[in-house]
This record gives sequence, structure tokens and C-alpha cells, in this order.
Amino acid sequence: MRLFDHLGISVEDLPRSIAQFDPVMVALGCTRQDADNGVSWYKGEDELILFPARESGSGPHRHGKVGWQHLAFPVGSREEVDRLHAIAVDAGWTSVRDPKVFTRFSDRYYASFVEDDNGIRFEFMFNPPKDAVAD
Repeated sequence: MRLFDHLGISVEDLPRSIAQFDPVMVALGCTRQDADNGVSWYKGEDELILFPARESGSGPHRHGKVGWQHLAFPVGSREEVDRLHAIAVDAGWTSVRDPKVFTRFSDRYYASFVEDDNGIRFEFMFNPPKDAVAD
């Protein structure tokens, strides 16, 4: 059994968020499905859903406060981290941490962090096993 089935995120401006999320989610290999009151992206059985906030003007989320921290997407290479980071920034996400090695995790941990208009933070990360040849 999987640990998670889906993740739902409330956003202030659904059309704006779709414009920011769609290029990233499609680049991650997900398929988009629009609904009456939201949008979702699927990859296999995993699903990420955006909903309009029930209370307008209640955002953005503040990183470091109680609640959401970030969602990390593992990818297959440093080049893929770089590519996804560029796609996100081009779609209007803010670069929080440019792609680099994060030695505090390991000398193989290459990642970047981006944040959307709602304060939602994504990480793109490549962390090959010790015995693998790094890119």
C-alpha cells in the first residue's frame, strides 16, 4: 500500500496557480484533469490537486510557520533538477535556492527550491545512492 494517495493544496487565485503549476507538473510527467472546482495532475496513482481557497485573502502561506513546509520531487539527474528549476521560474515561481549540492545532506544531494505566489514550496532533488556514479 502506498504511503500517500493524493495531496490537495488550496490557492488564492486558481487560474494563476494553474498557469504556474501546469508547466512543472507536465514536465514531471503528469497528466492534467480539470474539474468543476479545481484541477489535478496524475502520475500513475499519485495525484496533486489544486482547490480555490474557501476564504479569499487568507494567503499566502508563510514558510516556517505551522503547516506546509515543502514537497520534494526526486528526479534522475542534476540536469533534470536544472531543467525543472528553469521551467518553474519561467512559469512564475520564485527561486528560493538555485540548483546546487547540499553537503549538509550528502555530497551527492543536488537540489533546488522554488516557491509559487501562494507560498507553496517545491524541491527538485537528485540524490543517487553512494555506490552509484554521480552525474
